[in-house]
Amino acid sequence: MRWLSLALVALIVLLQYPLWLGKGGWLRVWEFDRQLQQQKEGSKKLEMRNAGLDAEVRDLKQGYDAIEERARFDLGMVKQDEVFVQIPERAVAEKSAAEQSSPKPARPK
Repeated sequence: MRWLSLALVALIVLLQYPLWLGKGGWLRVWEFDRQLQQQKEGSKKLEMRNAGLDAEVRDLKQGYDAIEERARFDLGMVKQDEVFVQIPERAVAEKSAAEQSSPKPARPK
């Protein structure tokens, strides 16, 4: 009876092997599912980027406001009889940092 039990257990193990470790086993299915989820996440990011680019292209084709904005910010262009003033961010940051670090004079009472 003991040999029969061992033989049945061995048979069950042999039948389970392809299910778990075989070419189309559960371990590979889980790995493919994980890869599929990563691909879907990547696709969603790319779809969002494409939608933004599509909206930008439509805006550039239809309106002059987007073209003007691009010319101003990307190319540094200005309109005729317009004065362009640029304040560097580093100077502003240094000035605010200097104001915060310097001790304030005491007020007389």
